[in-house]
Amino acid sequence: MVDDNVQQAAIALGQDWDLQLPDTLSEEALLRLLADRIVTVLERGPETFFQLMYRLDISEKKLNAILLEDDVAMKIARLIYDRQIQKIQSRQVNKMTRESDDPELKW
Repeated sequence: MVDDNVQQAAIALGQDWDLQLPDTLSEEALLRLLADRIVTVLERGPETFFQLMYRLDISEKKLNAILLEDDVAMKIARLIYDRQIQKIQSRQVNKMTRESDDPELKW
């Protein structure tokens, strides 16, 4: 299940961040690719970066705290990755809830 979540996150993040992903990918490798892409996006200008953060629903409070620390790109990558995993897990829970609903109540 964890590997499946990593792969789902990789696919979603690859699309959102235009990452070139290999066939097999570990969590750490994904975070490194994402951190490199974050640096590139930030160098082009903060507008695009902050639009992506908003679209991904990254907490502004957490983001502002990280911007004051060292190794910013990797920590932002972790925030983005963790948020993507949360979304995947939420979809899985909601899917199970919908599937277990009483069939007589469906219309």
